[in-house]
Amino acid sequence: AYMNEEAVGKAIRRSGVPREELFITTKLWVQDASYEGAKQAFETSLRKLGLDYLDLYLIHQPFGDVHGAWRAMEELYKAGRIKAIGVSNFAPDRLMDFLVQHEVKPAVNQVETHPFHQQVAEQQFMVDNGVQIESWGPFAEGKNDLFHNELLQGIGAKYQKSVAQVVLRWLTQRGVVAIPKSVKPERMAENFNSLDFKLSPEDLAAIATLDTKASLFFDHRDPNMVKWISERKIHD
Repeated sequence: AYMNEEAVGKAIRRSGVPREELFITTKLWVQDASYEGAKQAFETSLRKLGLDYLDLYLIHQPFGDVHGAWRAMEELYKAGRIKAIGVSNFAPDRLMDFLVQHEVKPAVNQVETHPFHQQVAEQQFMVDNGVQIESWGPFAEGKNDLFHNELLQGIGAKYQKSVAQVVLRWLTQRGVVAIPKSVKPERMAENFNSLDFKLSPEDLAAIATLDTKASLFFDHRDPNMVKWISERKIHD
């Protein structure tokens, strides 16, 4: 869905890093959410990436024939061509439907998670059912002026850390896998340096007050949004 698999494949080959030291994830778009569609899309992704297996394959949205797609993904998983399979943007009711209907449960559910939309109850549901929560948009893409939030800046000042480092540490302490995006080496290094300190219970309680319990991007139950996502094509 991000149209970057060929570029990622080239970067992998140029890096010289052994394949087993990399963790490669890609997603299945709504357009391909069916049994046959998922099989074809998987092969296309592998070809573009220049790989013979994936570490994680996610259903991108809870729309289309996701059950058919999951059956195909289960087969690929059992054949060893995918190390783990999961979903993205699945609310607890949709996730429970998967848990009830399928043999292999999602290893991961990637959902919008950041200080303004903390997904506390949703995370507990995942924990209770053995599904790992993963955050997309951990910095809310800067919305609500996150990087200049006075509360987060104040916590950062205590530890001589940036707002980004505070947010990443907050996610890590909650057991949330974070996938921050950056093309700047110095920002990547800064992100890695978010693991050498620990937030106090008081810090965590303060950050909890920022939660609006609502998306800053879109509502997956909005019919107009569902229609727009479902009609978006990424290939012929």
